Amino acid sequence: MKPAIGITDANLQAVAQALSKLLADEYLLYTKTRNAHWNVEGPDFYAQHKFFETQYEQIDEFIDEIAERIRALGHYAPGSLKSMLQLTSLTEDSRSDNDSKGFITELLHDHESIIMELRGLVSTFANQYQDLGTSDYVTGLMEEHEKMAWFLRAHLR
Repeated sequence: MKPAIGITDANLQAVAQALSKLLADEYLLYTKTRNAHWNVEGPDFYAQHKFFETQYEQIDEFIDEIAERIRALGHYAPGSLKSMLQLTSLTEDSRSDNDSKGFITELLHDHESIIMELRGLVSTFANQYQDLGTSDYVTGLMEEHEKMAWFLRAHLR
């Protein structure tokens, strides 16, 4: 049964597609953060290992919330690695070193990319697609990513 929530089918479809791309970005960021957690090396290993764990746990919550938002709008969330890689705008890492500074720099760049995408989606969802609920949701998500980026940036000082 289609949702009857005051948003046209075409707009619901467009929002779900944009959220699917966002979900893929979050999923790749989650994987990259897990990789950092597993593979970081150096004198700051333990602190960084725990820090990356905190970050990937938070991203895991984002992933679930985005997928549930897609479902609430009457669409299916992408659920395969293949679909995630096709939808994401991020790139998989190609690092050879496993130092914390390299991981943090790369993850920071990805968070900032997601923040810029979210910033654009806030007004697109509200103004173009008349979906204030999803606009509000991505505003909060953007704020969470801004805080996570701040934490990463603070490690680079």
